[in-house]
Amino acid sequence: MIWTPGTARAARRIATAAAVGSGGVTALGAAVYGLLMAEAMLARKIVGRPHGMVGPAADGIYGDWRGQGGDAPAEPISLVMLGDSTSVGLGMTEPSTTPAVLLANGLAAAAERPVRLNVFGRSGAVSADLTLQVDRALKVHPDIAVIFVGANDVTSQAKPAEAVRHLQKAVRRFREAGAQVVVGTCPDLGTIRPIAQPLRWVTQRWSRQLAAAQTVAVIEEGGRTVAFADVLGPEFASYPGEMFGPDRYHPSARGYQQCAYVVLPSVCAALGFWPPAEPERGEGSQSIYLAAAIAAEESGTEVTATRVAGRATGPQGRWATILRRRPGAMPRSA
Repeated sequence: MIWTPGTARAARRIATAAAVGSGGVTALGAAVYGLLMAEAMLARKIVGRPHGMVGPAADGIYGDWRGQGGDAPAEPISLVMLGDSTSVGLGMTEPSTTPAVLLANGLAAAAERPVRLNVFGRSGAVSADLTLQVDRALKVHPDIAVIFVGANDVTSQAKPAEAVRHLQKAVRRFREAGAQVVVGTCPDLGTIRPIAQPLRWVTQRWSRQLAAAQTVAVIEEGGRTVAFADVLGPEFASYPGEMFGPDRYHPSARGYQQCAYVVLPSVCAALGFWPPAEPERGEGSQSIYLAAAIAAEESGTEVTATRVAGRATGPQGRWATILRRRPGAMPRSA
């Protein structure tokens, strides 16, 4: 895709639509809105709650590296996981198959230090629920926080501006406490098969706009984002029985592994345990709005703040860098 000045302006409008509260359901006519709500109710009935509302208990210490000389255990890195059902691995029965544990083991392998994991996410959570989750997470003094949130904001028709503000506040609180933050942005709900057309098309539009607005907000507060976009989309089309669970909404073990796979490099990099990455050719420093719009279209794309000529901002706002880190094989669970 060729990005022109006109495209950049369009990207800014898309990325900021949710942040300023425009668009969304308010832009729909009453008849169309009624149709979409009826389809949403049918999709929820099809999905149901075959997994209940609680994921497997995953808190604990992962990795068994010792300090220099092997005399005493190395100080664990504190990792906290927040957000919705994807953060708790809803549908899994073994903690080792949840994204949080996969990330903890991956980080422990990269850092050669144990990782103390605490999961504060909750199935069904929206961005407004992050306030309580952050309250609890800050009590364990985390080194890094990983947040998966946004899907329920779309399906519950939460106001995008409010959802983004809650996420922004959560990132700000962690950064003020000295913790790094990595946010997996809202996934593309247009890949969920129980959602019929035209609702699938509309939710795709809303989820990508929310993901772009999330990126803008997170970068402004000093965090970094990784786009989920349609992370399960192509694989779902080819392997529908493998990437999604029985409800065809939540990921399977393989699907959760894919989520962790795309986020792990950014988690390690945030703490300095991953080799530096270079932007793709032609995609160096960008306006945050353009970077957010690009990232919302491609899963696994990291966006982080940068400087150009010593300056954090330019004519079109804060500078950002798009990175496509190349993850290696996921380490086995300890």
